[in-house]
Amino acid sequence: MELQMKPGPQHRREQQLQLPEQPQQQKPSSFSQSIPVNGVKVTEEEWVISIRETLEQAHLASSRSKLCIYRVPECLRENDDKAFIPQVVSLGPYHHKRNESLRDMEEHKLRSLNRILKRTSQDVKLYLDSISEVEVQARNCYVGPISHTSHEFVYIMVLDGCFMLEIFQGAMDGFEQLGYQRNDPIFAWHSVMHSIRQDMVMLENQIPLFILDRLLELQFGVNGRPGERPQAAQLALRFLDFLDSLMSTDETLRNRYWKKRTKYANADLDGLHCLDLLRRKPKDLPTNWMRWKPKPLDAMNKPQQRQRQQLVRCATELRVAGVKFRKRNTERFWEVKFKNGTLCIPRLLVHDGTKSLLLNMKAYEQCHIDCGNEVTSYLILMDNLINSAEDVKYLHRQKILEHWLGSNEEVAKFFNSLCRQVAFDFQDSYISKMSADVNNYCDRRRNEWLAIFRQNHCRNPWTIISLFAGVVFLLLTSVQTFYTVYGHYRPS
Repeated sequence: MELQMKPGPQHRREQQLQLPEQPQQQKPSSFSQSIPVNGVKVTEEEWVISIRETLEQAHLASSRSKLCIYRVPECLRENDDKAFIPQVVSLGPYHHKRNESLRDMEEHKLRSLNRILKRTSQDVKLYLDSISEVEVQARNCYVGPISHTSHEFVYIMVLDGCFMLEIFQGAMDGFEQLGYQRNDPIFAWHSVMHSIRQDMVMLENQIPLFILDRLLELQFGVNGRPGERPQAAQLALRFLDFLDSLMSTDETLRNRYWKKRTKYANADLDGLHCLDLLRRKPKDLPTNWMRWKPKPLDAMNKPQQRQRQQLVRCATELRVAGVKFRKRNTERFWEVKFKNGTLCIPRLLVHDGTKSLLLNMKAYEQCHIDCGNEVTSYLILMDNLINSAEDVKYLHRQKILEHWLGSNEEVAKFFNSLCRQVAFDFQDSYISKMSADVNNYCDRRRNEWLAIFRQNHCRNPWTIISLFAGVVFLLLTSVQTFYTVYGHYRPS
């Protein structure tokens, strides 16, 4: 009977005071009360469940070991979203149907997928089921929560992956052989192909290469020729290099590309996505290059202060100090060498897409823990070498820089704006020793005197001829003076 009695006010107050000390007791009926969350009333039970799901997602994100595709931090964007946001085609979940200007390409993606299915006599369910098996691995490559459902994510991987493979194969073997018309608006050689290439190397616009390899395996497996199936990395790198060779005015680079095609076909290339592959090409990084390490907190908080320090003098000052500049024949533009007073710098073509490529490579090095800092080091070195239009003019004369911009002043501003908000450890870079060697070479007065002599007397053939004639005249005068004095003291 005591259980049926209603408790008095004093008894109810004692129960309320004891509740915090007895969490093992069951929740009172107020557990089902509605609670406002983001303007929507939900029950307390639903609220707790949503928090648990959020914690599980955070634990999953923190335990990912295959992160390689990142959202560019705001501190690295520098109010230049055009360099990081795709302008023609979205690849991956980050920008899928986020921009109206990118939705027109969805129709062409569907055409490419339909063309593959007709060419291979396959059903789309085969591709969806295959990618569903690796959905978790693919999601783990992307940082941050992905709002797309499981079906949406798999569909994006299949649709965008097949579109990329059609671009890669059509650019190499011809789009007409794949079944497209010669005047196709996308799958033919147009200027839009260069824009697609530029979007493919953006950090937020990547598809994992193992997804592309899986889709390739489905396409080539149906013909019974799995041994002839190329790697997705080979197709991607051939496509990216081919467009670079078309844009280049250097015949040496064009001829080198056609020699590399067979090398790519036989090489075992490794990469996480297109941007990572382009950064590693065409061989593994040298073992003597230092690797990227986690940035200290003070470096992250003071990026501008680290960037301001002058590592080496500008190009015109180094030239006066006796340093010679030469173009280095290598495929990776960041491989700079200094030896015997000569700074060997690979040639770089600067155009509208160069800034996007360099900024995305820099952002990738800043975000990816297993990535080196070679491109960031190169950008900081070029920022030091180029301070004015005269520096750009001299490097252009040495065939190190070629640009399609309006003037040399724009190129100087271009390089001076690339290294803002960069957390960079100077001692943890390959330019640390090289800049010390350059500075030690410049501190020798003999090298500066020789440089001044060459600039004043060896600039053109006429000055060289005048110098040679002067030296000959001085020697003849000395000989004549000698015999005159000798004959005076010892007549014959």
